[in-house]
Amino acid sequence: MSCLFMFYFGLSMFFMFKKHILMLLLTLEFLVLIILLMLVNFLMNYMFDDMILIYFIIVMVCEAVMGLVLLTLLVRSHGSDYAKSLLIFSC
Repeated sequence: MSCLFMFYFGLSMFFMFKKHILMLLLTLEFLVLIILLMLVNFLMNYMFDDMILIYFIIVMVCEAVMGLVLLTLLVRSHGSDYAKSLLIFSC
């Protein structure tokens, strides 16, 4: 039950922090971590194979690395991590 509360809290924080890309990435990582916690809980209760956890953690790491790469490219090209700087048609 507390996992669902933390998930909804993270989801609400995701919609609150729309200005900075870094805060969006941090809340996404928090949401993925809560999903991992729920997956571990589910697998421990029903005695399924634990190999899916390894795959999920690999996907988590790849997602975090891609987010950081995109953030550094954005900061290098636009100079800040504001979401408003992502507007394509703002000439």
